[in-house]
Amino acid sequence: MTEMSYRDAMRAAISEAMRRDPRVFLMGEDVGRYGGCYAVSKGLLDEFGPERIRDTPLSESAFTGAGIGAAMGGMRPIVEVMTCNFSLLSLDQIMNNAATIRHMSGGQFHVPVVIRMATGGGRQLGAQHSHSLEGWYAHIPGIRVLAPGTVQDARSMLATALADPDPVLIFENALLYNATADIDEALAVDIDHAAVRREGSDLSLITYGGSLWKTLEAAERLAKDGISAEVLDLRVLRPLDEEAILATVAKTRRAVIVDEGWRSGGLSAEVMARIVEGAFWELDAPLGRVCAAEVPIPYAKHLEDAALPNVERVVAAAHQILGR
Repeated sequence: MTEMSYRDAMRAAISEAMRRDPRVFLMGEDVGRYGGCYAVSKGLLDEFGPERIRDTPLSESAFTGAGIGAAMGGMRPIVEVMTCNFSLLSLDQIMNNAATIRHMSGGQFHVPVVIRMATGGGRQLGAQHSHSLEGWYAHIPGIRVLAPGTVQDARSMLATALADPDPVLIFENALLYNATADIDEALAVDIDHAAVRREGSDLSLITYGGSLWKTLEAAERLAKDGISAEVLDLRVLRPLDEEAILATVAKTRRAVIVDEGWRSGGLSAEVMARIVEGAFWELDAPLGRVCAAEVPIPYAKHLEDAALPNVERVVAAAHQILGR
């Protein structure tokens, strides 16, 4: 076991992939000499050189498109988009090209590109840089969407993603980069299934990414009140592990979904719909959810904290579901 931060785990995963496969390269804004906006790629330029650690112009559409083209040409590019709001500038490339080429070519062409981006609020970066847009991308067929919420998943998911013949988007919650844990660097992690992070029997707390640790803390507080909460980490947002979602609901018969995205039309709504479609008769109480407030995420710290899901809101939602 090795103690490692989430940031260092991502860096180790990238460097390992590049050593193993000469087709793998990293491209994006400030990934080279600057070492990445969140220091994930710090030091990689010295080891691999500018041909494989490629600083790009400030044009997400251009360099995402270049990554897609490189993937179609036989390379295994890792495209880094600084924050997920900037990915909107490359949405055409992701949705109309990367996600559709295999289908529109009748399976003749694949696009084995991995696109990484930081997501989430809580850093006082204002409304333009505090988005959680992973639920938007989970709406698009033809891509796989990952949200590693643990250091182990940050370390292990990339290799599996690079082996996928189709596009994979990885959303890294920026508040997790400093998180540390003891991990197994040799452990392979699949990119198909959700993971139960805490067993429980009274209700299920379903979440992912940056909300995972808030949810686990909420489960600890609920335990002090005599409430046994199961925590399901979705991890893979497209395709959703519907079997795992229905299994935890069948076990506890109650559920609260915690999602840093907005409530209206969000991923939490999709999870609730899957539960109603597949496990309605298993439920002993209405479903609950804790989401970001329906506002652009504020800059002021006290307002930002109030707008985002927090432990207290998760605990309160659980008590409400249980009728306490």
